[in-house]
Order: sequence, then C-alpha cells, then structure tokens
Amino acid sequence: MTTALSNSSYNNNHSAGFTLIELMVTIAVLAIIVSIAAPNVSTQLANQRVKATTTTLENALKEAKAESLIRRQEIEVSIDDDDYKIEIEDNSSTSIASYTYNTKSVIDGDDVEFKPNKTADEETLTICDSNTNASPRLVKVSKLGQVSVSIGGSCS
Repeated sequence: MTTALSNSSYNNNHSAGFTLIELMVTIAVLAIIVSIAAPNVSTQLANQRVKATTTTLENALKEAKAESLIRRQEIEVSIDDDDYKIEIEDNSSTSIASYTYNTKSVIDGDDVEFKPNKTADEETLTICDSNTNASPRLVKVSKLGQVSVSIGGSCS
C-alpha cells in the first residue's frame, strides 16, 4: 500500500511538458528547414514576376496588332523601363493603351511597329528579373505579326 502511494505522489510532483533541450532541438530543425526552403521561394517569386510581365507584354502586342487592323494605320508598342510601362500609340503618338509591369522586371528589346497590311517589325524581346536566378523569357514578333513566347534567352 505504501508503494502505490509513493508512486502516485511522485507523478503528481512532475508537470507534463517539454524540456528546454527539446524545444531548442525543435527550433534548430525548423531553422535548418527554413534556410533550405527560402532561396527556392524567392526564385519562384522571381519566375512568377517574369511570367506576369511576359503575359502583360504579350497582351499589349496582340492588342496593338488588332488595333492596327481595325484603324488601318501603323501602331507602335514602346517599352519605358524607367516608368515600367508598355505604351501603345498610333502614328500621331496618341496613346491607345498603357500597361504597367513589375518594377523588378526588365524588358530588353526595341519598339515594335504593327502595320495595317498584317506585317510587323521582326523583334525579339527578353524579359528578365532583378533576381538573376529567375528564368528569362523571350517574346518574339515575326514579320507577319505573330507573337510567340518561349523560355530562354540571357540577361545581362
């Protein structure tokens, strides 16, 4: 009887919980996992920015092509890297549309002009990110005004 009593009083004196060493080991393991995952997350975010800028540019080029056919005049797409804008303008420099893109993205290439006879200036534009680990993308405009997107290119 005394043995059962002494065991139950022993259990009541100790509280359930984690020791300081167990908590420190858990925090150390979490820190290691976060340090491994963090670079991958920043690269994924950079790739997403490049993809979003590419889509914006592709849409602007396709709109300019359509406007050139509808208005039966030359339409120019210009890129302003200082203000992070893509401008669509007609012959008289009247703005038709304006798109903004991410400030961490860079579009490398010349202006593109679409003509009413369904042709365009042949141009390849490269989209990069300030994070150099991001995969650049290419937007190509053919002489027939076809717009295509691919992964590739190099950033300087």
